[in-house]
Amino acid sequence: MRHFLTLLIGTLFMSALSPASPPANADDTSPRQGGDRDGAFFSSRSPVLAMNGAAATRHPLASQVAIDILKQGGSAIDAAIAANSTLGLMTPVVNGIGGDIFVIVWDPKTEKLYGYNGSGRAPMGRSMAQMQEKVGDHTEDGFRTVPAYGSLPVTVPGAVDGWFALHERFGKLKMKKVLAPAIRYAEEGFPVTQGIAPGWGRSMANFTSGEAPFLEEYENARATYMPGGKAPGIGDVFKNPDLANTYRILAKKGRKAYYEGEIARTIDTYMKRIGGDLRYEDLAAHKGEWVEPVSVNYRGYDVYELPPNTQGIAALQMLNTLEAYDLASMGHNSAEALHLMVEAKRLAFEDRAKFYSDQAFADVPVKSLISKPYADTRRALIDPKKAMTEVTAGDPQAIENGDTIYLTVADKDGMMVSLIQSNYRGMGSGLVADGLGFMFQDRGQLFSLDEDHANAYAPGKRPFHTIIPAFVMKDGKPLMSFGVMGGAMQPQGHIQVLVNLLDFGMNVQEAGDAARFRHSGSTQPTGEQRKGVGTVSVEAGVPKAVREALIAMGHNVEVDTRASGYGAYHAIFRDPVTGVYHAASEMRADGQAIGY
Repeated sequence: MRHFLTLLIGTLFMSALSPASPPANADDTSPRQGGDRDGAFFSSRSPVLAMNGAAATRHPLASQVAIDILKQGGSAIDAAIAANSTLGLMTPVVNGIGGDIFVIVWDPKTEKLYGYNGSGRAPMGRSMAQMQEKVGDHTEDGFRTVPAYGSLPVTVPGAVDGWFALHERFGKLKMKKVLAPAIRYAEEGFPVTQGIAPGWGRSMANFTSGEAPFLEEYENARATYMPGGKAPGIGDVFKNPDLANTYRILAKKGRKAYYEGEIARTIDTYMKRIGGDLRYEDLAAHKGEWVEPVSVNYRGYDVYELPPNTQGIAALQMLNTLEAYDLASMGHNSAEALHLMVEAKRLAFEDRAKFYSDQAFADVPVKSLISKPYADTRRALIDPKKAMTEVTAGDPQAIENGDTIYLTVADKDGMMVSLIQSNYRGMGSGLVADGLGFMFQDRGQLFSLDEDHANAYAPGKRPFHTIIPAFVMKDGKPLMSFGVMGGAMQPQGHIQVLVNLLDFGMNVQEAGDAARFRHSGSTQPTGEQRKGVGTVSVEAGVPKAVREALIAMGHNVEVDTRASGYGAYHAIFRDPVTGVYHAASEMRADGQAIGY
């Protein structure tokens, strides 16, 4: 524990005494053109330190809402729900109550870590044969898949059920008070931010383009999200009175209104009208699931993720593979270290594509996949000097045994919440039920149409999920709640943040601000096959010499400066000695960390 504190907190103190210095291997592609500051040259700001509570979310106003709820005596769960409901209004391009939710909670009263899987299931009334018939010969990028838009990818939204399950166990304030800030903003309006407006416009344009041939109805989405006939721009004030009314119903009547009451009836009527398959019975049957988080130990720290149907264990598999290497001696973002992380990702993602699925429908060998002996067999395939030309899934059964917005909130009692919630691709399916003010998720696009695949579509089945909250413990005590948004980037982002913290001694803000890589082209849980060695995308902060060295090792490398491609990170670290919170927020998005 003291080693990590020395690295983490000591970095803060030492950086305050020493002037920032440029990287030794900086070149003319370095993005650093602004002013200097203490600490790492690339860091956007200092961590936010607080004693009574902290919140880090994708939107400054949502972070303020969370802090206000904490100040009113709410628990970290109350504050997280308040922030999540606010984000569903303010960042509809990534989340909302038409989507799913996953949460990890540290409860100081029971001194236990709790996991919650709030993902919804496919409609019971649509078989695989019917799905295949409706999809027809539809392809995306040459691969036959469930379309992204329309009713076919819609699964039961699990977020609201998750809110109430978490609130029942850990909440302190009435839900009426928890949802009040989001209701007020929905009625009075809020200014749309720089990080949200462009995606809003792109999503709405996609729904009317040739990219959405399966979208049965669009007028409701247009009326809700394009006031005056156009998507709001930066600084435009947006209101959503329909969502305010929906939230008000939830505050008054609870989860039953959504799954068994008037909201469920409205959804059922709408889906029947447009020819969709989701029914009242699907909503009434939904129930989220309390699950045990799973973990591996990395350099003396217990890192927790949620088990499949999420992709969380991919991060654990990568950490197991990397633990045998002395990354610190190689240097941060050196070619040697990045090569090993990319190769570890490639190995884990082949297993991800083959094995990860809804465990109610498939026997997922979780214990074997995250075991140290299995990591030994996978690590043996890595050449430290050269990229693997062939990568396949492993055989975990041969080992003996004995997968958006992310937010994190912590309160004065020590409760820490790691929460992630999403509609999946863009704004979601493009469908908005009459008068409800939110869009349904398109998470069902991640099903495979191959009947023999572990992640094959089936009625009542939960699809493979990319969204994953994370948590770090040390000696049985809570240390850090964190997450990185962004599809397949999420487990890659998790390991980069952890390596930055635990191997390179960065503080929680620096660990997120440091330049990242993203590998793409692995085999997918939908059945799409890998594309050779794939592509390693890097931010411009990765020096040219490092990129050239990676190319020499056999990697395809490109510089991609689109911030959205590298996820969005938030974290809260709790000093186990002083109890002080250190909160960090993503520099690549609009978010903010706040404490009090």
